[in-house]
Amino acid sequence: MHNHNSKISLVIGLLVFIIFIACSKNDTNSVTKDPVSSVLNLPATPYNYANIVLPPYLSGPDIQGQINTPQNNIITDNGATLGRVLFYDKSLSINNTIACASCHKQTSAFSDPVVKSEGFNGGLTGRNSMSLIDAKYYPNGNFFWDQRANSLENQTLIPIQDIVEMGMTLPQLETKLKALTYYPPLFTKAFGDGNITSNRIALALSQFVRSIVSYQSKYDAGRSNFPAIPAPPPNAPFPNFSAQENRGKEIFLSPQFACAACHGSETFTAPAARNNGLDLITTDRGFGAVTQDINDDGRFKVTTLRNVELTAPYMHDGRFATLEQVVEHYSSGVKNHPNLANQLKLPNGQPRQANLSPQDKAALVAFLKTLTDLTIASDQKYSNPFK
Repeated sequence: MHNHNSKISLVIGLLVFIIFIACSKNDTNSVTKDPVSSVLNLPATPYNYANIVLPPYLSGPDIQGQINTPQNNIITDNGATLGRVLFYDKSLSINNTIACASCHKQTSAFSDPVVKSEGFNGGLTGRNSMSLIDAKYYPNGNFFWDQRANSLENQTLIPIQDIVEMGMTLPQLETKLKALTYYPPLFTKAFGDGNITSNRIALALSQFVRSIVSYQSKYDAGRSNFPAIPAPPPNAPFPNFSAQENRGKEIFLSPQFACAACHGSETFTAPAARNNGLDLITTDRGFGAVTQDINDDGRFKVTTLRNVELTAPYMHDGRFATLEQVVEHYSSGVKNHPNLANQLKLPNGQPRQANLSPQDKAALVAFLKTLTDLTIASDQKYSNPFK
């Protein structure tokens, strides 16, 4: 009887010990659970955002001179990682429905495939969402179609506070992010401590956006066959291009047709806002509403053409659904607006119409499609990090 009781006591003791160990293990897990990895799919070592090796023709002094990065916000891997999380976080909107990425989709070259984007309460934006690719190469550093933000850092906070887009105030934003356990460690890695401020939010978002650069298109593969300086002449065939694509490249780069006059650098951007003859009479003042100068009416930012195949619809108001329609505009539809860009004027002051043949229109579209860089559309380091 005594031995039987001893065995029962031993069994009960072992069960209590096992339960104690299991509970202790659970308690330990609950205490040490990483608030970042439980919510986010981030690599142990951050992706490379700061030291991307670009081809020589994208690394020369002329391209370097286009870069709008301020000295106080040089890209770091941890800073851009934080920016990536912020970019995809719907917590940046008042009702947790809209992120920056909602209107700038990776698969659409960080633009929006609809004419106007939908905000947190179902309202629509005033203009089409432009691509963010190669934002760092817009030389004057002004952002939005109308250039109302004088830096990318200023631009990043404006949609968050917009009454249609995300509906937040900056104090609300800071309070909200401080309550999310995954942010203090990310801010600490990016800035040295976990202090969450709207200024740091702007810095990190800007680092991520500036890291999105295009250099792996079919065009780049062809361009790499030539020295960085001087650039090959317009009629120099790229060995990886079809005859049609080479003809389109020749048209694009030829001074006769003026495409390269506004999209002429290897980043296919322009240094300032231009009026491209969309309307005879101003329908949207654009830059003119910012400067209150009628000479700026109808002038809009010239975005990069890199990945343009993926960024339909086109223009500030999304009026063109296809690249064919865009090419037709420059071939036959340029309007003689009082502020029409000089690049689109003939010596007699009339609008320059390219008057392309059907074959040349198709060739120009074919060339524009060689600027498509599908790696950006699928690269994990630019994708949604939330599980």
